[in-house]
Amino acid sequence: MTDTALPAGKRGVRISGAFHRLLAFSGLIALVVVFSLASPNFMQTQNVLAILQATSVNGVLAIAATLVIITGGIDLSVGTLMTFCAVITGVVLTYFGLPLPVGIVASILAGTGVGLVSGTIIAKLKVPPFIATLGMMLILKGLSLVISGTKPIYFNDTPGFTQIAQGSFVGAIIPAIPVPNGVMILFLVAGLAAFVLTKTALGRYTFALGSNEEAVRLSGVNIDRWKIAVYATAGGICGVAGLLIASRLNSAQPALGQGYELDAIAAVVIGGTSLSGGRGTVIGTLIGALIISVLANGLRILSVPQEWQTVVTGTIIILAVYADILRRRNL
Repeated sequence: MTDTALPAGKRGVRISGAFHRLLAFSGLIALVVVFSLASPNFMQTQNVLAILQATSVNGVLAIAATLVIITGGIDLSVGTLMTFCAVITGVVLTYFGLPLPVGIVASILAGTGVGLVSGTIIAKLKVPPFIATLGMMLILKGLSLVISGTKPIYFNDTPGFTQIAQGSFVGAIIPAIPVPNGVMILFLVAGLAAFVLTKTALGRYTFALGSNEEAVRLSGVNIDRWKIAVYATAGGICGVAGLLIASRLNSAQPALGQGYELDAIAAVVIGGTSLSGGRGTVIGTLIGALIISVLANGLRILSVPQEWQTVVTGTIIILAVYADILRRRNL
């Protein structure tokens, strides 16, 4: 169905959402141009690869957050869940000495399981998503420290583990384009998530829950089942992020993770997903994640203090949310 076949109000939603993504993309291009002119080091190959590597982890987490936020919920545990999955991978591979594929599956299953628990608490016990995932964030932070003994778990005895994120399958075929595997995994996750949101029943109900949950309930749909499925799917995606961060660091750092959820949610909001639910795209989230990475990298190259980087990021988030408010007023 095209925009012209929709009622006027719906056409406004489509055009407005597309305009927001175009605005975010224009902002990304502007940042790249400004930082390139400000520092000749910004567009060097190694720096560009560093930006892409940083985006791979935050981008995957942001995609997980996108699914939840479209339902009208929130997940504050994505950062610590990523760390928990990395620790589980470390236990399976380093402590138990099991093969690499088993560790990969364990990370994704651990994330899916935690997402299942969070979704059940929210859907069945009717605990608000903010409180449920805040509690889960603290639980996972504690469990990561307990399971690891508060010490990092290294993967030095697991051949090929660092290749998950740091290797380059593309570079092995085309040496001139050494795109890290982590970036290719991000694109793969993004493609799968976009397919789920646009072509499957889970995607349709994800948007429906965020648009009007009560209407979906009155139509006879088991909204609890679909809500739990969304959180479980998001958890599995966090498991992928856990693999990426552990592979980049060649270790599972149990104290890492808290704070990552803020960058992920920032990328989602900057990319045009509405915090009130019912609207959002994966491509917008990817643009938002790139903006966060480019901004952090560019300010670092210009020797801007970390505290001011945080101020700038916070200001951008407020402006992005305000743009969403203006967009809803025009509906």
